Amino acid sequence: MPRFSVIVPAYKVQAYLHECLESVLEQSCPDLELIAVDDCSPDACGAIIDEFAGRDARVRPLHLPRNVGLGPARNAGLAEATGDYLVFLDGDDTLTPDALLAIADRLKATGEPDVLVYDYARTYWSGDAVRNQFAALLTEQGPAPFRLDERPGLLKVLMVVWNKAYRREFVERAGFSFPPGYYEDTPWTYPVLTSAGTIATLDRVCVHYRQRRQGNILGTSSRKHFDIFAQYDRVFAHLDAHPELEHWRPVLFRRMVDHLSTVFTKRGRLPRGTRAEFLRAARAHYRRHRAPGAPVPLRTRVRHGLVRLGNHRTYRLLSLASRVHKKTLCRTKELLRRVRGAALQFHYRVQLRLPLRADRAVFSSYWGRGHGCNPGALESAFRDLAPHIRTAWIAHPEHHHTVPPSTRRLRPGSAGYWTALARSKYLVNNVNFDRRLVKRRGQILIQTQHGTPLKRMGLDLQDRPAAARGTDFAELLRSADKWDYCLSGNRHSTLVWERVFPAAFTTLEYGLPRNDVFQKATSADVVRLRESLGIPEGTVAVLYAPTFRDYRRAQCLTLDLERLLRRLGPRFVVLARAHHAFAGPLTEGPGSRLIDVSDHPSVESLCLASDALVTDYSSLMFDYAALDRPIVIHADDWEAYEASRGTYFDVRAFPPGEVAASEDELIDVFASGRWRDARSARLRAAFRERFCPYEDGSAAERVVRHVVLGETGGLPRAVPLTERRPVPSATRTDAVPPHATVPAPGSPVPVTETL
Repeated sequence: MPRFSVIVPAYKVQAYLHECLESVLEQSCPDLELIAVDDCSPDACGAIIDEFAGRDARVRPLHLPRNVGLGPARNAGLAEATGDYLVFLDGDDTLTPDALLAIADRLKATGEPDVLVYDYARTYWSGDAVRNQFAALLTEQGPAPFRLDERPGLLKVLMVVWNKAYRREFVERAGFSFPPGYYEDTPWTYPVLTSAGTIATLDRVCVHYRQRRQGNILGTSSRKHFDIFAQYDRVFAHLDAHPELEHWRPVLFRRMVDHLSTVFTKRGRLPRGTRAEFLRAARAHYRRHRAPGAPVPLRTRVRHGLVRLGNHRTYRLLSLASRVHKKTLCRTKELLRRVRGAALQFHYRVQLRLPLRADRAVFSSYWGRGHGCNPGALESAFRDLAPHIRTAWIAHPEHHHTVPPSTRRLRPGSAGYWTALARSKYLVNNVNFDRRLVKRRGQILIQTQHGTPLKRMGLDLQDRPAAARGTDFAELLRSADKWDYCLSGNRHSTLVWERVFPAAFTTLEYGLPRNDVFQKATSADVVRLRESLGIPEGTVAVLYAPTFRDYRRAQCLTLDLERLLRRLGPRFVVLARAHHAFAGPLTEGPGSRLIDVSDHPSVESLCLASDALVTDYSSLMFDYAALDRPIVIHADDWEAYEASRGTYFDVRAFPPGEVAASEDELIDVFASGRWRDARSARLRAAFRERFCPYEDGSAAERVVRHVVLGETGGLPRAVPLTERRPVPSATRTDAVPPHATVPAPGSPVPVTETL
């Protein structure tokens, strides 16, 4: 008897069915049967199902003699199921990697509940993926399992069949089945959840719910949308047959009214000429099943009134009034925004005529993010070495907590922001300031940059349209013309910056201030950082920090980090950090050995806490080399990256450590110990010699003494590489034995790794 019966009905989804079925068969939990139901589909769905059945014995094909619809097709699969738990998946959706393993673990941890509710994400044809907005309701904190009465908010989660796993014995004992027609999920999910003796949740995205551009059933105009009335009749008939569930009637009545109003207001669902008929039927259902007691939120009272009155003209009048109100409000806000903008620019022009303040400096980084990077290190050095200079930091309010208490906080676009730009003598940023900035005589603008360039920058992007994406190169040069100084960490950077930003600035080849902490931090600091991140003592923490891809619109993780950890064993932990260009994390769920650190304000702290770095083409490799800790390059798409973005040298030919061209090679690099062997150390030494000549802990001091204190001679000399002592990692990497449990290349691998 398999652990899971995955039931997939298929009708006119030939373009998506391969991906759907593969997402099931490639699960790391192989204990399953896949019941694929061909609902007499006129396309190639039946042939695709047979093809999969021919190559995998776990696939059980069912070919229905006539088209019966989604609900009866699921019933056909349900009748054949033998698994402990039932999982339903539509033919155009997919399971996420390791979803069934996570579900199995959660089922075991919660005592085999009747129902397990897990999360999903909507995936769009554009490549975007948006997680369920009610994901917070799936938190795993608190007692588990539970009854719906204990967490009634769970009903706010999308009421569909495919975001839950059902104990087959419970379903068969209760006699649940799907009705025909549209909205067939409704009379299944409500009775199941209200009747379940035990429920548990899994706070993890297990299903990618495809949002098809065309062809979605619920987006098709049809009289079949009238099926919704019969479906709710079935819901309330279930309550009638089970008096112990009567207390759910007010809640389900309100849910019904919400659903009916949604169907009516969604454009294109109801055929022309049927809207009045739908409203009359909705009014009749309102009166038939009315059950006062569930409060109606203010924002939905108009829609409830529509269903209760059944009068389309009244609703249209109320809707018109609401639209006029919203439009007036939007226009008023836009007018106020423009007035405020004009007032601020007038304020800025006035401030430009006032005297410059020689004792003021304003800093920012990454377009208003928190205190950090090179500007953050310089701001600290300003306070230490030039205490007569009062510093201010520009950041959005959500990042203000990262700014030191002694530093003034400024919000972008505020009056204080424009005053600081107009009257501060020193302006420091790692990107460009607002293009409306007027560089005054006497002002000093320090462009710190934010790393050593591997990928092409500035004017070198003119022939790289995927990377440039409409960049205004003339504006780029106008901004560079405002720079007085440009920081550089090495000769390579100096040559690149002066070529791609041809302007009259002075290059300060002093090192990157953000890396000073690598020489100044102590072992106690490293221990404290690891504890704050939850890194278990004695483990090897690998920082995984990929860069973004210009040829991809959305973040695409090319490494299966959970598989990587399974292969390397319990001694390893991964700190996963997404590039700041992406809003989402790299991991979909928290774990003790897979820690997402995308929101951590300081990448330097993450470097200190880790024992090794895995990256692809991120400039972080140049900074991490200053720590003299192992680096591994995962270059699985070098040709595509080089073609779209372009690079200044082939990092595979001059790497800071071992290079892996695939996930399996990366696993082998760690399993064999090559990630920290003598050859890796030699590669890193050559890399450091070329790119880290000034990373000795005094870069910020050299900049402040030169620019602010006017000391052109006698600056701290660069300490030779052989004399530097960067803080060591918490775990001695030379004491980590090769992982004997990981198969060597060419040797047999466990069955679960080949499925």
